[in-house]
Amino acid sequence: MNSKRLEAFFEFLIFAILIGITEDLIAIKLATGEPITPRIVGIIVLIAVPFAIVGEIIAYKIDFVKLSRNFLKKDK
Repeated sequence: MNSKRLEAFFEFLIFAILIGITEDLIAIKLATGEPITPRIVGIIVLIAVPFAIVGEIIAYKIDFVKLSRNFLKKDK
C-alpha cells in the first residue's frame, strides 16, 4: 500500500468515526431523551470505532464500481 492510499484510508476512517459518533449521539438523544454524558459518549466511541474500521476495510477492499457494472450486465 502506497503512502497516498494509506493517507486516504486514514482520512476516510477518521471521517467515518466522527460521522458514526455523531449519528449515534443524535439517535440516542432523539430515541431516549437521555442527557448526553461522558459515559454515554465513551460507550458510543467504543461501539463506533470498530464499526468504522470494519466499514473502511470493506470499502477499501471492494471495488463497488466494478461490482455494480457486473450486476447491471447480468440484468441485461
